[in-house]
Amino acid sequence: MLRSGARLLVDQLLVHGVNHIFCVPGESYLAVLDALADARAIKLVVNRHESGSTFMADAYAKLTGQPGVAFVTRGPGATNAAIGIHTAFQDSTPMVVFVGQVGNDFVEREAFQEIDYRRFFGQMTKWVAQIDRADRVPEYVARAFQVATSGRPGPVVLALPEDMQSQISEADDALCHQPVQAAPSDMQIAALRRALGQAQRPVVVLGGYGWTQAACENVRRWAEANHLPVTCAFRFQDLYDNDLPNYAGDVGIGINPKLAQRVKDADLVIALGPRLGEMTTSGYTLLEVPRPRQALVHVHQGIDELGRVYQPALAVCSGMPQFASRLAMMMPIESPPWREATAAARAEYEAWQSRPAVYSHSVPKLDLWQVVEHLRISLPHDTIIANGAGNFATWAHRFWRYGPLRTQLAPTAGSMGYGVPAAVAAKIAAPERTVVCFAGDGDFLMTGQELATAVQNQAAPIVLLFNNGMYGTIRMHQEREFPARVHGTQLTNPHFALLAQAYGAMGLVVERTDEFGPALLQASEHTRAKRTPALIELRCDPEVITPNATLSAIRATAQLQRP
Repeated sequence: MLRSGARLLVDQLLVHGVNHIFCVPGESYLAVLDALADARAIKLVVNRHESGSTFMADAYAKLTGQPGVAFVTRGPGATNAAIGIHTAFQDSTPMVVFVGQVGNDFVEREAFQEIDYRRFFGQMTKWVAQIDRADRVPEYVARAFQVATSGRPGPVVLALPEDMQSQISEADDALCHQPVQAAPSDMQIAALRRALGQAQRPVVVLGGYGWTQAACENVRRWAEANHLPVTCAFRFQDLYDNDLPNYAGDVGIGINPKLAQRVKDADLVIALGPRLGEMTTSGYTLLEVPRPRQALVHVHQGIDELGRVYQPALAVCSGMPQFASRLAMMMPIESPPWREATAAARAEYEAWQSRPAVYSHSVPKLDLWQVVEHLRISLPHDTIIANGAGNFATWAHRFWRYGPLRTQLAPTAGSMGYGVPAAVAAKIAAPERTVVCFAGDGDFLMTGQELATAVQNQAAPIVLLFNNGMYGTIRMHQEREFPARVHGTQLTNPHFALLAQAYGAMGLVVERTDEFGPALLQASEHTRAKRTPALIELRCDPEVITPNATLSAIRATAQLQRP
């Protein structure tokens, strides 16, 4: 069958099960856009900025377990898309990004918007390639999906020269990719059980990509049978239901000090899936580099990650479903000596979720702790919480209790602007689910235009916008390092509720705690009835910079410590 390179490419996407594509159109891949017009099985979501496309592809992959797919145009489109590609790389999210490219007859001339994508994306992808011939489209696309989904997942970039897209080829379709993961050996499982049998103070840390509902259930059965305290790595808090009695909290930024001490005092740390990077290890302090004091069992999908920073007592390269299935069959430890410690860790977690210390002297007009408490009472247990980066996210991470798998969409890479696109993608992929986005004022204005994408696609998340008139995280660090010298961190903001209305969404303003409940009810009813987003602008006291401290207290402490 004779097909153009563009038609062949779209047919391969269908072969590999693609049903959603996120894009900003460009003349460099017009032929592919035309071919997509006939592919009714693929929903094309058109974004307002390429960062929105790659953020949405990342969130779609995290939510569905299928690789996210994005199309962007050459040059500026590719550079705009880089933030989402970098996020996918650090988050180990499978993603395939197709980038338009100048024709082969213009290459290496610094033609209009020309970039060498191999050099540009090299350090933030698993593989970058360019398809110069139409007859190799099936081969390249199959390899792209295979690489993106196997081992440690991650992003792949394929460049599409304009002339290749119009070439005619007789090439046959490839087969659908088959993700490949390693599995543990009998000796490794036996070594783990032996280590567990010798432990007095074990801690389990869950994290990373590649989990399934069955894998999470298998880990739960193993952990409960052995009465183990379970924690979740930074921004992977949905891997273990936070309401379960042996859940002890999250290991990441703003960790409960008592939990941090438990990890340091543990004699066995069983890390299932996390990379054990800077955020999860509190700047590489919970575990000593390179040889931790604790016996470390590290299970990870990517063999290159094992021993990269920490030298484990037992290193296992395995997919999470493969490893979890063996855990579920493991004989439990009889009368484990850590049962009381597990109960104590749970009690410390629940105490950590009580009214924060920042309110010990006075409660602001808008109590953000009560806001999250109201959300917990009012929303379904499987609500999807999305957020970008900023101090505002600590209110969700610390006080919300995440439910089953795929209820948290957040960037471990700390990418500002992630929350709104992720929430929109979640509502497109799972329209029946409740989706709530936590966004800061600076965070929102990076990608808030994707509300227009939401309206166009009848996607209706609820956006909680924390407006304190500044880049809060940077201001906090500024006060610690250069107290009372505020420069470059203040923001003059629009009226966010009116801005949301201009996009066709509902916009509400909340300035007092008692206003939030009615506003949430109104927003929920609107999203169900109108199928368009609702934004609640929370006008926050800028003094309340974290649940633990005010700006004034941080400044005063820093001034006392200065020589």
